[in-house]
Amino acid sequence: MILLKYYRKQRRNEPELRILSVFGTLSKHMIEKEADKQTSVDNMLLAGSHFGYSKSRRHPSMKPFILGAKNRVELFNLNKTNQALDIVKEFVASAAQNGKTILFVGTKPEAKKIVEEYARAVNMPYVTERWIGGMLTNFHEIKKRVARLEEIQNKKEKGELAKYTKKEQLLLDRELAKLNKNFSGIVSMKELPKAIFVVDPKHEYIAVTEACGENIPVIALASSDCDINNIDYPIPANESSRPSIELLVREIASAYREGGARQPIPPPLAKEESILKGPEDAKKEPVTD
Repeated sequence: MILLKYYRKQRRNEPELRILSVFGTLSKHMIEKEADKQTSVDNMLLAGSHFGYSKSRRHPSMKPFILGAKNRVELFNLNKTNQALDIVKEFVASAAQNGKTILFVGTKPEAKKIVEEYARAVNMPYVTERWIGGMLTNFHEIKKRVARLEEIQNKKEKGELAKYTKKEQLLLDRELAKLNKNFSGIVSMKELPKAIFVVDPKHEYIAVTEACGENIPVIALASSDCDINNIDYPIPANESSRPSIELLVREIASAYREGGARQPIPPPLAKEESILKGPEDAKKEPVTD
């Protein structure tokens, strides 16, 4: 009830926005922005994004984002969560506009399917099974395992495994299944990502540690028990509820898609000669007898 009263109190200020708009004090853009902000907060409230853990489990770094507690369960200030989400969406859209890769990571049971679904929707690499140690810090070895996965897969598709004995085929099928489980989500990742997005940095602490070691920015959906000191772009919210995870992962994926749509298209070459000649040759005048 504390949180509901808090947001109801804020909604009482909505008539003031309408009155000020009549006298021209607020622009139409500002009013729409405030309305979108309130809609985002309402959606997070309905998804249960405001629930944290008990006070005894709270990490000190999360204190600024806590609004209060109800039945020993701490509640997030969703206005601050929404502000943090806007910062993250701006960064993600900028990364997409520049064609940068973001690695989605979520190995918790409640986050696996959601992370995989939205990562595939924007054609980004993802990890939803066990994080393999060295996936970032020892990436050249990981690429060898991915290459092995592609090699066996191609042979199987072409029917080249038929020349092996039944036992060898069985062993290759087992190897393929294991490689698929661990590396199928990062087949498209030919180089280190420019950022990673993790659900629950406390659970994915190895991924966060490796990213920090490689100076890769970390975006994290973090609850009240997480240490966000090493997180570049934290989103303080409930990461144990499927509706909350889906809402926020969808926001990140949508921001990436919108940023990718704004990616500039290179201008076409003016003349065919510019392909054959360099800039210096183009300026030279033809030699006459």
